[in-house]
Amino acid sequence: MTDRPVVQRRAARVVAVSPGGRVLMLEGGDPDRPHVRIWHMPGGGVEAGEDDRDAAAREYAEETGVEVEVGPHVWDRQLVFGFNGTTYDQVELYFLAEVPDEHAVSTAGHNDIEQLYLTAWRWFSVDELRALPAADGSVLVAPPDLADRLEELLREGPPSSPVEVAGVVLP
Repeated sequence: MTDRPVVQRRAARVVAVSPGGRVLMLEGGDPDRPHVRIWHMPGGGVEAGEDDRDAAAREYAEETGVEVEVGPHVWDRQLVFGFNGTTYDQVELYFLAEVPDEHAVSTAGHNDIEQLYLTAWRWFSVDELRALPAADGSVLVAPPDLADRLEELLREGPPSSPVEVAGVVLP
């Protein structure tokens, strides 16, 4: 990744939890690595001057077609990853949203790059998240400790201050 531009980025994501304790995940990947699929929560870049919570709600609506009330800031994550020829050094903030049901996802609000790399969506239980990563690295979960973090969140409720979740460096 050293020969690619490095972009410092701040992102906001939504941990959408259904009444049944399932979390909404989107499947995506890097056009440069089509053999690797990554399941992650809806969210994306915080725009200049935008509030983090507002960014999370905006990104969720754009990526799912559903507006949610974004609640407490529960997790933080620092990661470095490559995407579409660029290296990102990203800080991610995760906000809880307790949704009334396991709603469907509309792709109508996806921009061109999201249309290319977001290929599926699904609601996952903690156990399903634990079973998801592939031993050969072809299927990943982001963040990698999501099952443990979600289990803790469901058991104990939102933390009094954001918890640091596992970051990762992806080639």
